[in-house]
Amino acid sequence: MKRPLDRDNIKYIAMFTMLLNHIANAFLPYGSIWYEILVDIGYFTAVTMCYFLVEGYTHTRSKTKYGLRLLGFAVLSQLPFMLAFSAPGQLRFRGLNMLYTLFICFLLLMTREKVRNPVIRNLLRILLVFCTVVGDWPLLAALYTLLFDWAGESRKRLLVVYPIAALLFALLMIPNGLYLYPWWEAILRAFCGTLGIFASGICILFLYNGQCAKKGRIFSKWFFYLFYPAHLLIIGLLARMV
Repeated sequence: MKRPLDRDNIKYIAMFTMLLNHIANAFLPYGSIWYEILVDIGYFTAVTMCYFLVEGYTHTRSKTKYGLRLLGFAVLSQLPFMLAFSAPGQLRFRGLNMLYTLFICFLLLMTREKVRNPVIRNLLRILLVFCTVVGDWPLLAALYTLLFDWAGESRKRLLVVYPIAALLFALLMIPNGLYLYPWWEAILRAFCGTLGIFASGICILFLYNGQCAKKGRIFSKWFFYLFYPAHLLIIGLLARMV
């Protein structure tokens, strides 16, 4: 069966689901039905970004330029990130943005290639995983990156990685939910959140053809970087006008 989605197609889907998630967080009442639906859809994005980070690291022509782009856009995105998720009239530090987290994940991948001593490598990896605590998708994005790095291009391993990714997500979500909801509702909400992760697995395992777009590669490459700070800035400004 021909797989219809190339890398850029899936990344555009990920950008859209991220947009829905951020709209929900910025404009909708916490815990409302539409808030939950849009936020859960948005969970497609982070795990997909981690997958393509690993793939991009493997195939990029210049790892140095790749890492510097992530770092540069992480710095550029921090103010819009704070603006989007602060209350009107405020500019609060809510942690570092997702591109910071992906930059740390990039460094995790570098340890495999650059650090030969296994003890030092593992200590560095543990340290880097905990560096994501101050970023968006703390711990999980780093663990997803390590899982995808372990899987490589093995379909069998990817079939294992996605259920593990969903389980890790649920194990972190359920304790948080228990502070707000009855136990059964906390479990249900965590399960609904995993649907975005499984949707990512379906796209990667069954719909992704392993190719990039034949046209517009340069445009898409920079669009994916620019979209992140741009949509956060727009959301932040609109939130102050509503």
